Amino acid sequence: MATLSRPIVKLGLESEGGSASPTPIARMRGWLAAWLPAIPLLLLVATCLIAPVVVLVVQSFTSMGESGLTLDLWTRVLGQRVNQDAIETSLILAAGCATITLAIGGPLAWLISRMLQGRRAFWLGLLNVAANFGGIGLAFAYMATIGSVGMLTLVIQGLGIPFDAPRQGSMFALVVAYEYANIPLFVLLTIPAMAILRDDWWEAAQTSAATRWIFWRRIGAPILAPFLLAGWLLIFTWTLGVYGIAYGLAGQSGATAVHLITLQIGTALQSDVLLGPGRAAILAMVLLLFAATSLLLYRTMLRRALRWL
Repeated sequence: MATLSRPIVKLGLESEGGSASPTPIARMRGWLAAWLPAIPLLLLVATCLIAPVVVLVVQSFTSMGESGLTLDLWTRVLGQRVNQDAIETSLILAAGCATITLAIGGPLAWLISRMLQGRRAFWLGLLNVAANFGGIGLAFAYMATIGSVGMLTLVIQGLGIPFDAPRQGSMFALVVAYEYANIPLFVLLTIPAMAILRDDWWEAAQTSAATRWIFWRRIGAPILAPFLLAGWLLIFTWTLGVYGIAYGLAGQSGATAVHLITLQIGTALQSDVLLGPGRAAILAMVLLLFAATSLLLYRTMLRRALRWL
């Protein structure tokens, strides 16, 4: 009995020693080992995202000639008619572009998702090229194609057809240029969601004597709607923040002919001596608020859509 009790006592001592809490140095080493790979990314986020936002917030609430934070600059900037028109026009342009993109890109994504692998890879390659072509280059391509002396304009006029190219800085020109990149981007974002609708669901609906209209109304549309609305929100947010295409088409005159938030920010930094930095900071904060709201709604839609996975 004595020989059997010794190992038991020894094991009890080992278990008591093993349950001792780790020392602060050991906890610090574990924390460093877990977070060390992410520290460079966190520093990059803090430097390139958080710090600029803090600077914008401070500038938007700081008025020249006054000490401390104040709402006077917000009142003056948002009270100007040109800034109100810029916010309204930007929202209308973004909502219109996102709706056109949804109407064209949704069916196109469905058709491409049902193609054979070889044809689908070909179209996805073209869409990738188009989605990554934007900025000043896209504005120049628009002018070289549909401008007043563009290639397509000259060809149509050479055929004897009366055709006047749309004004370079008009709303129509902006929509056409934006949609060149919006539609491919939307299709690339929504094609993976199209795989959720399985073919056997349609076969089961046919077995139940359901028509194609009933299938899409009761099964297909409710399932794909959150993904499509999430894509609409992303295109809406992206269109709000576009600057290169608008500046390339409208130029300096576009800041007065077509009022957009991004163009007004550029004008404020270049020519507004009195309210320049503060006005640009406030308009940038308005863009951030719109973007944050859109991304919150996007996450809500995506969370609802992922329940089908």
